[in-house]
Amino acid sequence: MKRIALMFLRSFFVLPYYLFRLFQLCNIEKYDNYTRYGFLHKITPKINRRGRVKVICHGIENVPDKTGYIIFPNHQGLFDALAFLETHERPFVTVMKKEVKDIFLLRNVICLLQAEIIDREDIRQSMTVIKNMTNRVKNGENFIIFAEGTRSKEGNHVGEFKGGSFKSAMNARCPIVPAALIDSYKVFDTKSIKPQTVHLFYLPPLYYEEYKGMKSTEIAELVQGRVQAAIDAFENKAGEDKN
Repeated sequence: MKRIALMFLRSFFVLPYYLFRLFQLCNIEKYDNYTRYGFLHKITPKINRRGRVKVICHGIENVPDKTGYIIFPNHQGLFDALAFLETHERPFVTVMKKEVKDIFLLRNVICLLQAEIIDREDIRQSMTVIKNMTNRVKNGENFIIFAEGTRSKEGNHVGEFKGGSFKSAMNARCPIVPAALIDSYKVFDTKSIKPQTVHLFYLPPLYYEEYKGMKSTEIAELVQGRVQAAIDAFENKAGEDKN
């Protein structure tokens, strides 16, 4: 990927330091969550700029003041996580499929974020992950879950949000924060290094009082609808501005 190569090349002189800290901070007994996440949050905007990517954040005020919430964005590609690492100031945890846990550097990021690893073909293990997530959210940790289960291959069109992805939120009775990513797929998918702008909308949260009594599939449909509506509104406005 040309843009990833550009990011590495333009970070050449600081890359040894980044790698050193990345490995050093994996000592989770020595470094706390805020220190580990703080490093990623600090270097990500620099890496994005070196890759000629600008992330514009909207609605950060919608993120709850109290920790212990789950963000549910649409999933467009590899750059999605970098958009959140740049814009979200507090530590968050992700859920990653087992296939990526041994990839060089990515396994270090998994360590720093203390990500949950899920085997989607193992129902028992998946249930354990849901239980772990529930307990961690109750203890004040924040999660980002891509409820589509895989990246959308239709650009800014949102895929189906899976009801099972919302089980942890329901069990923890925590705030659900929909988030809309726009043009994130263009960063690595277009095979170009031209400047690219990604928009990230944090939408108003759903609190437990609003979704209690609903089925997980109903919550999924509601959140998916709000994410798609935010994307459509942005694109419609962008089209009007051009005209």
